[in-house]
Amino acid sequence: MSAETQAAPREQFTGQVGFILSAIGSAVGLGNIWRFPGVAYENGGGAFMVPYLVALLTAGIPILFLDYALGHRFRGGAPQAFRRVKGWLESLGWFQVMICILIAVYYAAVIAWAGSFFVYSFGEQWGDDAASFFVGDHLQLADVGGADPWFTFDFVAAVLIPLALVWVAVTVVLAAGVVKGVQRANVIFIPLLIVAFGILVIRSLFLEGAIDGLNVLFTPDWGALGDPDVWIAAYGQIFFSLSVAFGIMITYASYRRRRSNMTGPGLVVAFSNSGFELFAGLGVFSALGFLAAQEGVTVADLDFQGVMLAFVTFPTIVSQMPAGAFFGALFFGSLVMAGFTSLVSILQVVSAALQEKFALSRRAATLGMGTVLGVVSVVGFGTTTGLILLDTVDAFVNNIGIVASAIFMCVFVVWVYRRGPELRYHLNAVSTAQIGRWWYACVGLVVPVMLVVMLVQYVIQRIDEPYGEYDETYLLYAGWGSVLLLFVGAIVFTLPRWRGPDAFTAWPDYPPTQDAAVMKEATR
Repeated sequence: MSAETQAAPREQFTGQVGFILSAIGSAVGLGNIWRFPGVAYENGGGAFMVPYLVALLTAGIPILFLDYALGHRFRGGAPQAFRRVKGWLESLGWFQVMICILIAVYYAAVIAWAGSFFVYSFGEQWGDDAASFFVGDHLQLADVGGADPWFTFDFVAAVLIPLALVWVAVTVVLAAGVVKGVQRANVIFIPLLIVAFGILVIRSLFLEGAIDGLNVLFTPDWGALGDPDVWIAAYGQIFFSLSVAFGIMITYASYRRRRSNMTGPGLVVAFSNSGFELFAGLGVFSALGFLAAQEGVTVADLDFQGVMLAFVTFPTIVSQMPAGAFFGALFFGSLVMAGFTSLVSILQVVSAALQEKFALSRRAATLGMGTVLGVVSVVGFGTTTGLILLDTVDAFVNNIGIVASAIFMCVFVVWVYRRGPELRYHLNAVSTAQIGRWWYACVGLVVPVMLVVMLVQYVIQRIDEPYGEYDETYLLYAGWGSVLLLFVGAIVFTLPRWRGPDAFTAWPDYPPTQDAAVMKEATR
C-alpha cells in the first residue's frame, strides 16, 4: 500500500456501473443533442458516418484510454496526475482545470435557460415567434455593437434566478462526495434522460414529414469523403463529444479502485456516447422534417445549429405538435439533465484539483469554488450581453484551448517522457480488453497530427475572418483573452507550494520486478 493511500484514503466509485454511468453522464451533454446532427448534415450526411467511425476508433477511444490510464495509475486529478508524470507538468493539469473553469461559468447559463424553457413549455409561453421570445423577452439581448456596449451589468431576472439555482444545486451535489453526490446524480439522471429523450424521439419518428428530415440527414454524399475538411470535422466532433483532454476522465478514473477494469468500461462509454448522438440525430431531424412540412419549406431552410436549434427551432416545432406542451417539457427536461450531469463532471475536476493541491476538505473546496465561480457566472452571463459573451468564449476555449491541451498531453506524455509503454502496461494489467501497439500510433501520431491541423486551420480562420462578425476589439478581449487566461491561470495555480499529501507509489510496478511472463503477456 502506498504512502499516499495510508495518508488519506481516496474516495472511490462503488463499482463499475456507477463509474460507467458517471462517465456517460459527462460525455453525453448539450452538444450531443444539438451539435452532431448539424455537423453530420453539413459534412456528407450518411457518408459522414465513415470518417466519424474512423475518428472514434483512432482518436476518441485512444485518447479516452490515455486519460483513464493517467488518472487510474497516478491516482489524482489532472494537476496531481501530470505532476506524478513529471513535476513541472503540473502546469498542464492546471491548464485543463482552467478550461473546466471557463466552460463551467457559461455552461451553467445554458442549463439555466433550459430550466426556464422547461417551465415555459407547459404554457408554450414563447407564442408564435420563438426567436423574438428567446432573444427579446427571455434574454433581453442588448444591441451589442450598435446602440449598446459589448458588456453591461444590466441583469435579467429570468436568467439570473435560475442560474443561481443551478449553482446551488451543483454545489450541493459536489459537496456530498463522489458516491453520495456525483455517482448518485448520474445513476438517477442518466436513466431518466434516456427514457425522456427516447419518448421524444419515438414520437418524432411518427410526425408528418419525419421521413423527409431523416432523408436529409442520412442521404450519403460520398464525394464528401474526398474533402479533408470533412475528416477534420469528424475528428473534431468525436473529440469534443467524449469529454477528453481537459481533466474530466483523468479525475473520474482516479476514483476507481486500483484493481478495476478500465478498457472495457471505456469502450462502453465511447460507444454509448456515439450511440446517443446518433439517437439524437434521429429525433432532431424527424422533428425538423415535420417543421419544414408545416411551413412549406425545405429542411435546409431551417436553422438547426447550436443554441438556436434548442431555444428557437424546437419551441416552434413544439407549438405545432399535438400535445406540444408535454413534448416540450420532455425536450427541455432532457437538456437540463444532460447539461447538469456534464456540469457536475466539469466542476469535479476543479474541486479535486483544489483539494489535492491545497489540502482542503471536499466541503471547503466545493463551497469556495461554487461561490466564486457562481458569482463570475452570474455577472458574466446573467446580463443582457450574456449570449454574445457565451458564444465567443465557447468558440475560443473549445476550438483552441481543448485542442491545444490534447496536443500538449500527447507530445509530453507519449513523446518527451515516453510514458506510453508504462500506461499501456497499466491498462492491460488491470483490464480484460487488452490494447495493442496500435495505441502508440494513435496517441503518438494520428491524434497529434489531426489536432495540429485542426488548431492551425482554426487559428488562421479566426485571424482572416473575425468570429461571428463581432467587433475585432471585442474578440481580442473576450475571445483571445480567454485563451490567454488559460495559460496565465495555469501558471498562477502552479506557483504555490504543493500542500497536499505528496508521497506516492504507482501500482502495479513498472517495469515489473517479477513475473516477467505476466508482463510479456500484458504488453504483447
